[in-house]
Amino acid sequence: MDICASSTYLGSQFASLEAKMSRPKTQLEHFDPVWAQISSEAEAAIRDEPLLGGVIHSGILHHPSLGRALAYRLSMKLASTEMPEQLLREICDSALASDPAIEAAARADLVAVYERDPACHRMIQPILFFKGYQALQAYRVGHWLWQQGRRDMAYFVQMRVTEMFGVDVHPAARLGQGIMIDHAHSIVIGETAVVGDNVSMLHSVTLGGTGKEDGDRHPKIENGVLIGAGAKILGNIRVGHCSRIAAGSVVLQDVPPCTTVAGVPARIVGEAGCDQPSVTMDQQF
Repeated sequence: MDICASSTYLGSQFASLEAKMSRPKTQLEHFDPVWAQISSEAEAAIRDEPLLGGVIHSGILHHPSLGRALAYRLSMKLASTEMPEQLLREICDSALASDPAIEAAARADLVAVYERDPACHRMIQPILFFKGYQALQAYRVGHWLWQQGRRDMAYFVQMRVTEMFGVDVHPAARLGQGIMIDHAHSIVIGETAVVGDNVSMLHSVTLGGTGKEDGDRHPKIENGVLIGAGAKILGNIRVGHCSRIAAGSVVLQDVPPCTTVAGVPARIVGEAGCDQPSVTMDQQF
């Protein structure tokens, strides 16, 4: 399987998810197996922990789709005395309704977390509890605002994401789908950064510039890359597909595809070790 063919990869992940379901198929599952799985898990979670019934009902079971549930969850998390939940809910609903690619990416991100994070045992966990997933979906709303020319509102969303989740992604950055941001604390992604499909990164990763230069100044991360905790990738450089960046590395030059780099400054230390490092999450070399 070539991870760089993202559509093939994501299709296989959805097929894998369907295979994990133990309940008999319903009509809903045939049309939306992801949302059916989420709803089933939510019902089981309420049986196990009735005190969370209100949270789970309002956050998941009250809604007819993943997109509507995300709009509610994001608006609740980002609301403040300056911007009430209802206004943010309208913005999120508008973004998801006008651009179906936002919800499609959210689904791919959800499957990525479920498949790659050993701490994720149910699909409701990222929606309710994982700040990396929530911050990424809030970025997607901010990016939509940026594309609509609503720059100040996009900056407001960025500010609230930073305050609430400790994740700072510029709304102009371009991020693909099937992305997992594990733990997510202190993630920084600059304005002209580009992140491809099926990328995994851990906490304290920076995709930054190297000074005060303007223009295209941030890294380009190709499909299938694994970026270890604390790695700093700086400047308008390219990290080739299916490569690995070791934890704590400082990358200042282009990284060839399917290689592993490590160190300060980073140097090539070998091949990637497998054809899909962002999925296996193997950080030993």
